[in-house]
Amino acid sequence: MNRAARRPAAFLDRDGVLIFDSGYPHAPEHLRLMPGAAQAARRLNEAGYVTVIVTNQSGVARGMFSEETMHGFNRLLIERLAEEGGRIDAVYACPFHEEAVEARYRHPDHPDRKPNPGMLLRAIAEHDLDPSLSLMIGDKGSDMEAARRAGVVGHRFTEGDDLDQFVAGLLTG
Repeated sequence: MNRAARRPAAFLDRDGVLIFDSGYPHAPEHLRLMPGAAQAARRLNEAGYVTVIVTNQSGVARGMFSEETMHGFNRLLIERLAEEGGRIDAVYACPFHEEAVEARYRHPDHPDRKPNPGMLLRAIAEHDLDPSLSLMIGDKGSDMEAARRAGVVGHRFTEGDDLDQFVAGLLTG
């Protein structure tokens, strides 16, 4: 596909951006949406962005919960956002960590683990996205570094702020 037809993406960190970071959230009772989260997703959808969650999930590697539990929690998050009109187009999660208790999740510096850009680069390739038109919203320096390495503009969000107001400011500024 030619470059002109490529689409913009909004890469969204999960914990601390879409939901409150309760410390390895993975159970339904841990799912507390950030103020304005669903509205922000809807605003990005309406502005033509492909919305993609990119999230480090070392709780899997640390043996705190299974990969299946992680996927189930992500599905529940997508459902909760959709109930209020926000659509998530894709989720990329990195369960790898250098101190994993299970060998299959142990990696000294996995390409998908932020600050590495692997999840963003895979999404860009798999969904024909244009990094130069895209943005990343994260709450940590590792999110900003992953965005930079993927050629995407990063925006630092402060947990507890209204995500929709934050997004509205990005899209009008």
